[in-house]
Amino acid sequence: MLPETKGKKQNSVLAPNRAKASKSGHINVDSFRVPPHSVDSEQALLACCIQEGGQESITACIENKIMPESFFKPAHQIVFQALLDLYKKGTPVDEVILCEHLRSKREYDTVGGNAYINEIVDRIDTPAHLPHYLKRVKELYILRRLIRISTRTIEEAYSEQEDMEMFLEGVEQQIFKISEDRITDSAKPIKEPLEDAVNQINFMLQNRGQLTGIPSGFLDLDKMTSGFKPQEMIVVAARPSMGKTSLALNMAEAALMPKASKREPTPTLMFSLEMSAEQLAMRLLCSYTHVDMQKLKDGFLSQESHKELAKGANLLKDLPLWIDDSGSLSILEMRAKARRVQAQKSLGLVIIDYLQLISGTDSRVPREQQISEISRGVKAMAKELNVPVIVLSQLNRDSEKERRQPRLSDLRESGSIEQDADLVLLLSRQKDADDEKERGLSVLPRDLIVAKQRNGPVGIVPLVFNKRFTRFENYIDDQPV
Repeated sequence: MLPETKGKKQNSVLAPNRAKASKSGHINVDSFRVPPHSVDSEQALLACCIQEGGQESITACIENKIMPESFFKPAHQIVFQALLDLYKKGTPVDEVILCEHLRSKREYDTVGGNAYINEIVDRIDTPAHLPHYLKRVKELYILRRLIRISTRTIEEAYSEQEDMEMFLEGVEQQIFKISEDRITDSAKPIKEPLEDAVNQINFMLQNRGQLTGIPSGFLDLDKMTSGFKPQEMIVVAARPSMGKTSLALNMAEAALMPKASKREPTPTLMFSLEMSAEQLAMRLLCSYTHVDMQKLKDGFLSQESHKELAKGANLLKDLPLWIDDSGSLSILEMRAKARRVQAQKSLGLVIIDYLQLISGTDSRVPREQQISEISRGVKAMAKELNVPVIVLSQLNRDSEKERRQPRLSDLRESGSIEQDADLVLLLSRQKDADDEKERGLSVLPRDLIVAKQRNGPVGIVPLVFNKRFTRFENYIDDQPV
């Protein structure tokens, strides 16, 4: 029998007080039911942390994302916070040291003094059942969070909602946050990742010269990167009107319609915060069929071009491509939407256009901190979905002011983008190029600078941009301009 059975169980019970009606007129369940909890399990877990110096038990709590608010009883929250404070200082824990620390914070009497600390310590004889107490405390905390969120959702559902989509997204975010906190990332023994690495090496040897990741559509870039890999955050940055969106669409096209016959189309989700889905579809169609967009806008197209557009539309409509052109999305909303598509279809690539248009979760904090949070969220999305995420980004004006090619430090608003990214591609004019030299040209030379690559070389990939088709292509030495 587990030590928890020594005391009286404290589970969900009906309280004697009457239910109270909310302002909306319905019954508030939380007003007459005690949330699920177990004082015995909480005491036993705290006892594990106090016994034997507490280092290993507190470490286990941190790894399992146990926080002071994970405890139901306020006194237990105070005690656990004190244990965390001592742990961070590297101070060994026992009853005496704990009580002294509580006295220094003027919380000794609040928790019940030495009598209650001794009661906690005496709850168990050994920390052998620590995993059981951890699981029990964590599960009950999750249930309490679910009750709070559900109750709040019911209250808000009784109120008239102006934007139903945003309301549902908000509820989904809160539920996902609980699920996300429930999962504990633990260290893996070397055997498992080593086997994956060996399999990857064997694949590379058996398929010499073939890409190990998703093709970009540009030969020189694929040679340097060997394709876009799962869990990678790929940043494509440039100044405005340099063709970031066109480059991203070309990469999506290469993923969706790989020239290698052995490779299946890669299901792709694109978030467009700047252009509408219709505009993107038009640009993708004209780029793929090599139809002059300006002539199309003017209404002067040959019969042959009409046929090419119809043929291209029939092909593109069956591709596994989803476009979300919602405005003012936060990174949490993006992750929720991507997760939803992933559950329906197995995603292989996510593209975001572009990072600076993503809304921060807290508009009160400085924009640089918001961008840092967004950047970390993009990387987390790549790891969670196990797909490469291509995110477009703006560069600041420094490179234009100094008349030089861009570099990593030119990434706009936050250095965290540079830190989080696995691959950073900077799109720019070639050296010595300017508006005067490019005026009148239909095919423009461009440099795609591989400024950072976590697992490979850096360098410059020459490309050409065809203005008529809004399309980037591989550079050829005798390319006409």
